[in-house]
Amino acid sequence: MNKQDRSELEWKEVRREHIIQDKWIDFRKSVYRFPDGTEYGPFYSYSRRDYVVIVATDPEGNYICVRQYRQGIREITTEFPAGGIERTDGKTYRVNADSVKSADSSVPADTSGASEDALNTARRELREETGYVSDEWRHLITVPSNATISDNYAYVYQALNCRKEKEQDLDDSEFLNVKLHSDAEIASLIKNGAFQQAIHIMGWLLAKQG
Repeated sequence: MNKQDRSELEWKEVRREHIIQDKWIDFRKSVYRFPDGTEYGPFYSYSRRDYVVIVATDPEGNYICVRQYRQGIREITTEFPAGGIERTDGKTYRVNADSVKSADSSVPADTSGASEDALNTARRELREETGYVSDEWRHLITVPSNATISDNYAYVYQALNCRKEKEQDLDDSEFLNVKLHSDAEIASLIKNGAFQQAIHIMGWLLAKQG
């Protein structure tokens, strides 16, 4: 963003209240000063940990998907394997420095040095959730999860020629069924509203571009 855009468009946070701040989430209520000098609030936002999404296919081109219950929409969904990037500081949300950018992208840096590498997370989550592994990985995109209300990022990877190596190794709170779908089946699921995670759909479209 150039300096003129920043001066014309950027909001300044003038007050912040932490409504909930525990190891899982930092949920905040803020008041902002707009570029014209007026102040307005409340605006609600939260910090959660960054996560990975894996668009994985087997040698036959079938997509490796998981079926699980999502409490937000209270439905069982079909989606790609995904999971949070682990931290070593006891928190499960990212810790940002607003003025710092990472060296290789526009993603705000988490300066605590306490996060697991995103690609290692993707390898682990694919193996644990599905039992599949891959030697062919490609980073597709890193994108804000929900820029309107949250500061965390999704790291989306493609894993090709995956092979079944072991059984699932799930956490106590995970209940997942693995299911293979052809490209046409994924397209049909999306069209019919049965493949409901927006970033997962974006990952599928990017992977198809090659």
